[in-house]
This record gives sequence, C-alpha cells and structure tokens, in this order.
Amino acid sequence: MRKNIVFLFLIVLLSSVIGYLFGSNNLNKNVSIGFVHPSIQKLNRLITYLSEDYVDKINTDSLVSKVIEGIVEELDPHSVYIPVQQSQAISESMQGNFEGIGVQFFMQNDTIAVVRVLEGGPSEKAGLKSGDRILMADQDTLHAKGKSNEEIIDKLKGPSGDPVRLAVYRKKNDSIYTFDLRRGPVPLPSISSSYMISDTVGYLKINRFSQTTYSEFEKSLNKLIEMQMKHFILDLRGNPGGYLLPAKQIADDFLSSGKPIVIVEGNNGKRERTVASSNGLFEKGALYVLVDEDSASASEVVAGAIQDNDRGWIIGRRTFGKGLVQQQMPLGQGDQIRLTTARYFTPTGRSIQRPYDSTTRTDYYEEVQKRYTTGEMQDPSNIPTIDSLEYTTPKGRKVYGGGGIVPDIYMSNKETTEEVWNSYLIRSNLVDRFVFLELDQNIQKYNFDSAPRFLNEELPYREDFIKAFKQYCEDNNFPIDVKDDDSLINSIKAYIAIQLFDENLSTRIINKGDSFIKKALSQIENN
Repeated sequence: MRKNIVFLFLIVLLSSVIGYLFGSNNLNKNVSIGFVHPSIQKLNRLITYLSEDYVDKINTDSLVSKVIEGIVEELDPHSVYIPVQQSQAISESMQGNFEGIGVQFFMQNDTIAVVRVLEGGPSEKAGLKSGDRILMADQDTLHAKGKSNEEIIDKLKGPSGDPVRLAVYRKKNDSIYTFDLRRGPVPLPSISSSYMISDTVGYLKINRFSQTTYSEFEKSLNKLIEMQMKHFILDLRGNPGGYLLPAKQIADDFLSSGKPIVIVEGNNGKRERTVASSNGLFEKGALYVLVDEDSASASEVVAGAIQDNDRGWIIGRRTFGKGLVQQQMPLGQGDQIRLTTARYFTPTGRSIQRPYDSTTRTDYYEEVQKRYTTGEMQDPSNIPTIDSLEYTTPKGRKVYGGGGIVPDIYMSNKETTEEVWNSYLIRSNLVDRFVFLELDQNIQKYNFDSAPRFLNEELPYREDFIKAFKQYCEDNNFPIDVKDDDSLINSIKAYIAIQLFDENLSTRIINKGDSFIKKALSQIENN
C-alpha cells in the first residue's frame, strides 16, 4: 500500500512539475479538460510561492530535482532519477555508439594523452595511435590550459560530419602531425570478445545488453559456427543487464521452438509469456553459461531460460538477483526517470528478485559484498534458500526463487576480504594507467608489434614490469600489496593488449588463467 501511495504521489508531483515548467497555459488546459487533482494544485501553489514570494532567491529547478530524487528513493532500488547531465552518457552506452572522434585518454601533465584509439571510429581511420598527445582541436589549444575532462570531451565530441583538425605530438617520432578528420559514430560494442578456445570450443563475452547487442551476437555466433564450434561458453560475468529484448533474442537462439523464455507481469497483473521461435542458431550444441554475483537483470533472464529448460549448465556463483523491468521515461528539459514497470519470471515461474521492502538502498546493494562474510562465496551450502520458493525443471532439477540464480556448478571464492581488494586493484584502472606511463616513458625499450606473437609468448621484461609497478604504487601511496606476481603480469599484459591492439586480445590473455573457463573446459572433456 505504501508503494502505491508513493507512486501516486510521484505521478502527481511530476504532473505538477511539467505544468510549472511549461507555463500557465498548460495548467489552464488541464483545468479546461476537467478535474485537476487537489495535490497538483497544492504543489503548483507551493512552487509559485517559492519562486515569487520567498524571501531568498532559490533555484526551483534544483529544488524540484531534489524532491523527485527523494520520491524515487522511496520506490524500489532499481527505479532511478536521471538528470540531464547523466542521461546522454547512459543513452550512448545503451544505443551502442556515440558521436565524436573515438579516443580514450588520460590527462598527463595537463596534456591529452591518447590511451586507446577506438576501433571503427574516425581517429582509427585517420591514423592516430596510443601515446599520441592531442595539442589542439581546430584553433583551440587543449594543453597547458587546466581544462577538465568534461571540457576536453566537449571539444572532441560533436555531430557526425563535423570536421575537426587536430595537432598531435607523437613522442616515438618526436614530431608533430596534423590530422584532418570528420566526427562520426563511434561503436561501443557490448561484446568484448569472441574466439575459438580450441578446435571445437567457442567463447563469447557480453558486457551489457544494448540496442546493438543481438546484431553483434548473431554475427559473432555465426562466425563461431562456421569455424565448426560444437561446444559454446557464453560469459555473462560482470554483466549488469540492460534491454530485455536482446536477452530474449539470444535465449531464443539456444532453445527449440515453443520453449518458454521469460514471463513478464505488468502492474495490472497481466502476464506476457515469450516462447522460442523455430530458427535458433545454436539449439543442439553443448552450452555453458558463466555468471557471478555481478550478473544481473537481462543476464539473469538468459541464464534462467537456459537453466529452467535444462538446455545447458550454469557455472559460477549466485547472480545479483534482479527480477524487475524498468522503462525510461522523459520528464522534460532532458531529465528522465527509469521506472520499474513490471516483474519478470523465469520459465518455471520463479521470481529471482531479492527482497528489498525492509532494507535501504545502501543495504540492498551491499548485500552482494556481505556474501563474503556470510560464507556463501566460499561454500554454496551457505546460500539462503526458501523451501516455499522451490521449483522443478522439466528434467527434475530443483531451482529456487527469491534471490538470484544459483549455478548448477558452483565456483567457490576462498579469498579473504583483503585478497579480494588486492585482486580488484590489480584488475583496475590503476594498472591501466601504470601500463600507459611505463610504455610511454620507455617508448624505445618496449616494441610490441605482433598481436599473435604477443598473445602466445611470455611477456618480456617480466621482472622489470613487476619492479616498476611496485615502485609506482609506492611513489603514489596506493594501498596494494602484490603477492601474486603471475596475476599482476597477466593484468599488465592484458592492459598492454587493450592499449596497443584490441579488447578481444586483452580478454583472451585474461582467460588463459581463468578458473571459470577451466571448469567449463573440464566439464566439456568429461561429458
């Protein structure tokens, strides 16, 4: 009941705000068509009093934003208010591209240092390289000006077709070059890696579910099938979800005609059941889906469809536990709200949504980290299950609702909290920046020009890299204690790959020592 009241108040407030922002004419139109809710009238009067009569000048837009944030905070933990400043970045991520020149950069000594040239973007076509310094864009000097990242991005991004002339210093040649290019769409792929691990085993990793995910997936899967793939490892670890449609399309490719994929229930109680079509791309081969505690939403839809239809094996750790569907709606002036409008259920009818009514948003999101202290990460017997939420798959496997998807094959993590933190830092942007600086400062020393050789050979200068990284952490007071040199070298090699080659090569390097993939391969061998 409390949720319904809050939701009604949200609708009332938003109606009031929209009426206020677009002027009194709209309010008069509201009156002319009939009933105006008394709460809308109250809020309209309050905003008018504040803007016209309050003793101090106040920013009513800011006040309205705070009120909206407060109301949304009272809803479920996945309904969020998205102010205009954040909406563009979120939209770009979900539509699968942005418009600009296509580089990732660090600010190094108040200069734009290109860390990565994005594949398929204008900068790659023009010939920019990792390590280049962008000094000027047209007549604007970009170095030694104390500009923020946001100001730099504003200068480099722009509508497709807009020309820009860049002055670039290339340290390796100690020369300045001029590049004339036109801004254009820069792909933001949701599939970071796709390749054959062996003659018969294919691998594909999906980072998020965006508008372009299924077309990327279809293209990559067809290539793997053409290479005679018989066993498929689908990696959904760390995937927070996204759009529901590509998740349903991907599940469809694994399931035979008529098999249930997902059930969606709206606020009116009406249920919509999606079933598989007859033209799935990979309905017969062995399938293994990798998940972890950060696999959520659309990732759980795919994993749930595979598990509940006994189509393949889920390997990993209990997923996040998000069984709610959001819809993004405009509020005006570029602001948006991502509002939960439905619940979804896996084919057996289970909701995998974790409880949230009795917790704060902070507690809700911290539950994943608390799995280390409850012992769940080390031992699957500590996973909470509710007997009343037990379901059975067609082949008799017991599955549970109410808290994510529990894998068929569990991957324990026996690391301490300190070891987990240490591992996180080794995989973080800390190593990314170190790699860039090390390669940049010793540009004549390191020469990596062949991707296949770089993948298959040991990283040269191993001890030099380890020593330099430890010194880098010490000089910058970073709280990291490197105890596993092999993990560190693997991470360094992966970041070199992504800066000099591409993300696919980087993922292949990381995967060589990956315990989840080793488990999947052992299952393939045993079966």
